[in-house]
Formats: sequence, C-alpha cells, structure tokens
Amino acid sequence: MKIFRELWWFFKSEKKGYGIGLIALFMVSLTHLVPPLIIGKIIDHIVKHTITWTVMTEYLSILLVTAFFEYGFRYLWSTNIWGEAFQLERIMRARLFRHFLRMDTLFYQRNRTGDLMAHATNDLQAINDVAGLGVLTWADSMMTGGTTIVAMLIFIDWRLTIIAILPLPLLALVSKTLGDHIHESFEHAQETFSEMNDKVQESITGMKAIKSFGEEAQDKADFQIKLDNIDKAFIRVNRIDSLYDPLITFIVGISYTLTILLGGYYVVHQVLTLGQLVSFMTYIANLVWPMFAIGMLFNVMERGRASYSRVDKLLAQKADSKVGDGKLDMPQTGDLRFDVQNFHYPDEEKIRIHNIAFNLAKGKVLGLVGRTGAGKSSVIKLLMREFDHYEGQISFAGRSIMAYKLDGYLPSIGYVPQEHFLFSMSVRDNIRFAKMDATQEEVETAARAAGIHDDIVQFSEGYDTLVGERGVSLSGGQKQRLSIARALLIQPKLLILDDALSAVDAKTEHLILENLKKLRHDSSTLIVSHRLSSVMEADEILVLDAGNVVERGIHADLAAGSGWYAQMWQMQQIESHLSASSAIQKSTDDSVSQKKTLKGGK
Repeated sequence: MKIFRELWWFFKSEKKGYGIGLIALFMVSLTHLVPPLIIGKIIDHIVKHTITWTVMTEYLSILLVTAFFEYGFRYLWSTNIWGEAFQLERIMRARLFRHFLRMDTLFYQRNRTGDLMAHATNDLQAINDVAGLGVLTWADSMMTGGTTIVAMLIFIDWRLTIIAILPLPLLALVSKTLGDHIHESFEHAQETFSEMNDKVQESITGMKAIKSFGEEAQDKADFQIKLDNIDKAFIRVNRIDSLYDPLITFIVGISYTLTILLGGYYVVHQVLTLGQLVSFMTYIANLVWPMFAIGMLFNVMERGRASYSRVDKLLAQKADSKVGDGKLDMPQTGDLRFDVQNFHYPDEEKIRIHNIAFNLAKGKVLGLVGRTGAGKSSVIKLLMREFDHYEGQISFAGRSIMAYKLDGYLPSIGYVPQEHFLFSMSVRDNIRFAKMDATQEEVETAARAAGIHDDIVQFSEGYDTLVGERGVSLSGGQKQRLSIARALLIQPKLLILDDALSAVDAKTEHLILENLKKLRHDSSTLIVSHRLSSVMEADEILVLDAGNVVERGIHADLAAGSGWYAQMWQMQQIESHLSASSAIQKSTDDSVSQKKTLKGGK
C-alpha cells in the first residue's frame, strides 16, 4: 500500500469526492446483504410449506427496493471515484508538461523523446488506475468482505464463519509475494515500452533519411527487436498476473468445501435450517469478489507504484544548466555586453569559449563567423540562457541577464535557429506564434520584411494555408523566411539569426538584410553565418576559432587582410562567380538547343 501513502497529497485534497464515493460504496455493500437473507427465508418457507403469494410479494418488494437503492449508490460511487481518478491524471499530466517546458537542453539530451512520451501516456494511465480501480478494489473488498463476514456471524453461525475464513491469511501471503514480482517485472516492461516508443518517434522523424539510404529493411529489423523485447517483458508480467486467479479459486474452493462439510453436519443435526445454509453459501459467493479483488488490488498497486516511481524520478530532475529565475523586469532599451573568459558544457571538459568579449549597442549589427566548432553556437546558447555556469558576465542595460525574469528576458529575444521548426497549423498562425493576437497587417508587415509575402499569396489558401507537420509542404528557403517573419513580428530587443539565410538566394538575402536595417534601427541584431555575404554590412564582425576571437573589424578591413576571413571571402567569391558562369552557360545552351529545335521543325 506504499503507493497510497505516496498519493496521500491527492487523496487529502480531494477528500470530499472520495468521501461521497466511499460512503456510497459502503451502502452498496449493505444492500448486498439483503438478497442472501431473503433467499434463505423463502427457502425456509418452502420447506415448511408456509409460502404464500403475500409472503412472496413482500419479499420481492424488498428485493426491488434494495435494487433501486443499489442503483443510485452505484451511480454515486462511480461518478465520484472515477471522476477523481481522471482528476489525478489531469494534474499529473499538467505537472509533466510544465516540467518539460522548464527543463534545459541537458534534460532532453539525457531523456529520449519516446521515453518522455511513455511517461506521459502509459505511466500516467497506470497511476490513474491506482486512484480509480485501486481505490475501488481496496474499499469494495474491505467493505463487502467485512459486512459479509459480520452478516454471516450475526445472521447465521459464528463457528461456520470462522471455518469459512480460515484460508484468508493464505490469500494475503500469496498476494504479497506475487505483488513484489509484478512490481519488478512491470517496471522493466515499461522501460521496454519506452524504448519502442523512442524507436517509433525516431524512425518517423528520420523517414526521409531511411528511405534515401534504402535502410527500410534494417529499420524494420531493429523495430522487430524492440517488439520482441516488449513481448517478453509483458508476457512475464502476465504470467505472474495469471497465477492470481487459479490460486484464489483454490482458496475459495477450500472455503466452500469446509462450509459444505460443517454446514451439512449442522443441518442434519438441526443446528441450522436449510435456508440458513443456503444464505451462508450465498454469502460465501459474495466473498469471492473481495478475494479476487485483493489479487487485482496488488496487481494495480504494484503497476501504479512502478509508474509513479518512474514519473517521480523524472519530475525530480533539475535544470542544472540554469542558476534560477531573476527578479527584475526587462528594461525597454539597453546595450548588450558579452564578456566570458571560460565556458565548457557540463558533460565535457573541452573549453568551448575562452576570452570572448564584445559590446552590441542598440541599433547595431554584429556578425559572428568562423569554422565549424569555433564557438558560435556556444555564444548563442549563453545568450539564450541555456547554460548559466560560466566564468564572466553577460549583461543587458548594465545588469546581468541572470537578474532578469526569464519570462521577460527570453521573449525579448527573437531567435531564428539553423533547424527551423514550424507547427502543423496555418501560415498566419506560424508567423504570429509568439503573439497570437497580432493583426493581419502586422503579420503581413513581418512577412514582407522576411521576403516571404509574395510566396504566401501564391499558396492555395494564402495565409490560411496549412504548412503540414514541421512545415513539410514548404521549401527550405520558405521555412527560413517564415521563421524570420515569426521573430520579427514580436519586435525583439535582440534578434539572433543563426545561419538563418543559408537556404535563400543572394538576391533574397540582400532584400532581407536591407529590410532589417530599416526596421531595426533601435534594436540590436546578431548574425551568425558561414556565408560571409550575410555579415558584410555588419557594424562589427568577430572571427572565432576554438573559442577565441582571432579577428575582429568591419568587412572591408578583414577582407583586405591575410587571415581566415580574407581566405574564405576569396573562396566564396570564386564559388559565386563559378555558379553565375554556370547559370549563364546553362541559359545559353538552352537557348541554342531551342533554336535548333525550331530550325529542325521548319
């Protein structure tokens, strides 16, 4: 019953609903005592040849009234106990979801998506069963069993009652032993389900890659292994669970046998009437359900305890990368100061940032460039407060960013990531995702600034077009521009473009950057890019390498130098010229081919 103690906080808060349900359940137990007693009396009348229509009408009326009251009490306990069980599931589901929203990047690195989904589905259902079916079986078995035994003692014979309940301690021992095994087996079964869930989620997300490399057969084989593991785990659970019914039937059989032997002896020697023996046998039949309920109770309790333990461990995990929430409100304007001497991720020792410092004033644009692994993404993660444990300080308007409330600081940043995530809703709702009350005019203004408005009006339903799950119906460039429009709509104090122009052509890139200059003259912009044309108009450019600033300045000075920036600029210029020449050659070849075709036709 440990799970009941662990859930006492909920039972205490919902005592009214459970109180009504348990009282109604107790009244149902009392109504169960009436039919066996009436049946016994009718049999005694038959044996004595004193049965009449008046007697039958009287007894049938009592049974009818009893059935009416039992129906009402059953309705009361059902609506209250099951209703409270769903209330617990709702509370636990809300807790989990809030927990998921509060957690940091490390949390999602440690916990697989499929496992988190299993916690939110199967585990919560098992906990729901404890608050519903578990409470029902516990209370009903105690009440029905208790009232039936009392009725047997009062209305029939105390000696026969003691003989009938002698096997019950054996039932408790069996239930305890099997319950321990079920707890261990069910916890393992839930873990295998989580693994399968994670596999399904991963396969669906990576279906394009699987098909591109022709790995369908291998992926199917891997999935079959997960299914086999689930089969083995749940078969073991069901094998232990299936031992309950035969053992309980055996124990009930012992009670029946002892009762028939002693009861028959008492009837022959006129200690009991035949009607009393029939009533007693009927009462034993009423005891069958509590006996089976005890077995079911241990099953439900151990499954629920295993699931509650899994969920509780998940909720106990902390956002280790954050130092907590600040107290200050975000100021309207201010300069951003980044000065970090040392930073490494919690799960590794490699230094990711070493002595990076810059000042980004309002209305200015800063460019961050460098080879892969240079530290650009780490800078962004610190600005986004994904990690707070570092040597140095990041401040806005002269105060540490950790001093500001998270729900005020983060919405002041418009972040456009490398991997663009769009939701399964309309184009309009995707753009105004962070400001759902935005007007159509505001949405279109942001779309024009991101260079996506002309594309949207060509869609089948315009701004009402559904983009599909994760934006599957859009091109890479369209996804990027929609993400930029979403960030621009909230007019952030700091706009971060994390390689967010990589999928657009040079003309569109130039248009977007020009629009940003016009719209964001009072706000700051940070552009991280591998394509140097994206940062060439920035007020300052930092070149990072191995977490250090190796070059800094404006585009003209850096391009005229002899460092990494100048080398990459020359290389990208050559690539640009080659791409342009290739396009011109292709256009010429197409024109010549078309002329030859027309000439041949003549």
